Amino acid sequence: MTANLDLPLIARGKVRELYDLGDALLMVASDRISTYDVVHPTPIPGKGAVLTGLSAYWFEQTADVVPNHVISYPDRVPDSVRGRAVVVRKLEMLPVECVVRGYITGSGWKDYQATGVVSGVRLPEGLRESEQLPEPIFTPSTKALEGHDEAIDFEAAAAAVGDRELTERLRDASLMVYSTAAAIARERGVILADTKFEFGRDADGTLIVGDEVLTPDSSRYWPADTYRVGESQPSFDKQYVRDWASGSGWDKLPPAPAIPEDIVAGTRARYIEAYETITGEPFAAWLDRTGATG
Repeated sequence: MTANLDLPLIARGKVRELYDLGDALLMVASDRISTYDVVHPTPIPGKGAVLTGLSAYWFEQTADVVPNHVISYPDRVPDSVRGRAVVVRKLEMLPVECVVRGYITGSGWKDYQATGVVSGVRLPEGLRESEQLPEPIFTPSTKALEGHDEAIDFEAAAAAVGDRELTERLRDASLMVYSTAAAIARERGVILADTKFEFGRDADGTLIVGDEVLTPDSSRYWPADTYRVGESQPSFDKQYVRDWASGSGWDKLPPAPAIPEDIVAGTRARYIEAYETITGEPFAAWLDRTGATG
């Protein structure tokens, strides 16, 4: 399930592979899917292209807010990975995940119920599940090489980065990108509940957003027309396959089980729906633009 390219492989994560192009990197999004931090043996056809296409859309939409790492999608991309690969700048990546929450849900909701605090930010009393926060909050986390990332507060993030002023810039850039994207998504009938970013610096020290951005794998998107405060929400992310996995009897330890065909089809449909709803164009248009075969 790797790209099998005749290029030096720098890193391979649960979803992405990084290859060295000398003066740049080739980042390839696979069709792999993981739940509970374990990769399943069954791919979701087209998932890598959806992630790459949505990132391309959002990098373009937010380019005036913060610079990004994109060099090219079609140029210098091998034919076998067109549509799901991008040539990007080499960066010094920073050691924190920059999470922004606009709504109280997921692990943030659990922390709030227990303590009233999320990543060091004390929130108003009486919030209900999935409720919009008075304003978006920056809730960073560690960037774990294995296992789960762990939520940390701003001071711990600054210690990890080693530069408080730079961490303030990370916070401010994250909040600006989230707010810009949330407004655009809402115009499409979609709520961006929360998301996470990864930033790096180029040789000049400029802060650059990299990796993926605002995809269903890094963000929680809800249909606005079914949004109800006080309950969990249906989403465009991989919750569909996660729900199947949690009810399959699997103990959530490696190896992960194969995914049934109907769950694969349903998951693929949700990813494509996310792309088409947010971008306002058919998924096939992205494949055509990049010269992908499907």
